[in-house]
Amino acid sequence: QVQLVESGGGLVQVGDSLRLSCTASGRTFSNYAMGWFRQAPGKEREFVATIDYSGGSTTYADSVKGRFTISRDNAKNTMYLQMNSLKPEDTAVYYCATRNSAWRSPHSYEYAYWGQGTQVTVSS
Repeated sequence: QVQLVESGGGLVQVGDSLRLSCTASGRTFSNYAMGWFRQAPGKEREFVATIDYSGGSTTYADSVKGRFTISRDNAKNTMYLQMNSLKPEDTAVYYCATRNSAWRSPHSYEYAYWGQGTQVTVSS
């Protein structure tokens, strides 16, 4: 059974940084692509970033490009999202997810397993 557990969320000020972690268990972590998504109150879940099985290829939403960095440590079964220069519009519940594929994707429907989410609140 695949399990994903996010951590690292919290309340920060505009311009601050935060690093989210997602630890996976239940299968060989290094074989599969991963992604981060977020959902703000009253809005649909949206794509944030995705990374392939090796960590060699990444894709970002335009809204976070240049501010967020996705990475993974396959030896620790953990994926990260480094978030810098945070803005109020980054406030959301952040979810990590994994595909049944080695290749990255920005489409939430292509992800098979999801974490429970971690709240990020950016206060102005």
